[in-house]
Amino acid sequence: MQKNTFYSRVIAGTMTWGSWGKGFSKSSIIELMNHCVDEGITTFDHADIYGGYTTEEDFGNAFKDSNISREKVQFISKCGIQMDADARKNHVKHYNYDTEYIIWSAEESLKKLKTEYLDMLLLHRPSPLMQPDAIAEAITKLKDQGKIKSFGVSNFLPSQIALIETALPVEGNQVEFSLTQNEVMNDGTLDDALANKRMAMSYSPLGSYFRKDDEVSQRVKKAIKPMLEKYEATEDQLLLAWVMKHPSGKFTVVGTATKSRLSAAIDATKIELEQTDWFILLEAANGQEVA
Repeated sequence: MQKNTFYSRVIAGTMTWGSWGKGFSKSSIIELMNHCVDEGITTFDHADIYGGYTTEEDFGNAFKDSNISREKVQFISKCGIQMDADARKNHVKHYNYDTEYIIWSAEESLKKLKTEYLDMLLLHRPSPLMQPDAIAEAITKLKDQGKIKSFGVSNFLPSQIALIETALPVEGNQVEFSLTQNEVMNDGTLDDALANKRMAMSYSPLGSYFRKDDEVSQRVKKAIKPMLEKYEATEDQLLLAWVMKHPSGKFTVVGTATKSRLSAAIDATKIELEQTDWFILLEAANGQEVA
C-alpha cells in the first residue's frame, strides 16, 4: 500500500480557488500557493470538474510561474464525473470509468496542471457501471508510464473498494468526515482504511457547524465553548483536531482559500484533544451518549 509520509497532514483543497469560489487571478494563486508551502501545506487537492473543468488549468498556469519546485509539492486529482459545463457539454450528468477515458482524463489533468505526474489519481465517485478490469488496465498503464504515482478513490464504501480490488490495489479513499457528518466512522469506511492501511483523507472537516444554526450546531457550540480557553484554540481548530484524533484522520482536506485560516489549520495539528473531550463533542453532535 501507499507510503503516506510525504503528504502534508493538512491538504489544501482547491475547489474554491477558481470560478466556483474566489476567482483568483494568477498572481493571487501564486501568492496563496507560496503561503501554503511556507506553512508546511505541500499537498494540493484537485478534481477535473472544479470550476467547470477550468480550475486545474488556472492552478497550473500559476504553478508554472511560481518557481515552486515540483519535488516539494504533491498533486492529487480526481476524474470520472461528467457534468454539463461550458468547457464540456453533457446531455446528462453521469460517470465514466472506461479505460480510454481514465487515461485521457489523467493526461488532461497533467496538461492543465503543468506537471509530468500526479502523486495520486482518484476515482471521484463510484459508478454502478464501473468494471474493475477496465479501471485496472488504465491505472496500470498510467503507473507504468510514470504519469501517476498512486491510485485511490473518493466517496467509496468498503464494498465498492473491494470490487475494485478484485483487479488492483486501492491506496487511498477521500471521504466526507467531520464532527457533524460522522457516518463513515460507523459504516465501515474508516475501519477499512485502517485495516488495509489506505490513506484516509477527510474533506469538509468542519461539517455544518458554521453553515447551519440548527439543534446539532447549537449543542456542539455549547459543548465546545469551555474548550476554547482550555486548549487556547478557535472553534475551527478544535473541529479539525477532533477529526485528526481519529486513528484514520491523519490527512485533512481543508477547503478554505483564506491565508489566516490555512495557518490556523496547521496549528490545529498540534492540538491533542483529551479522550473525554473528544467524546463530549461526539455526544453533542449525535444528541445522545454512546451506547
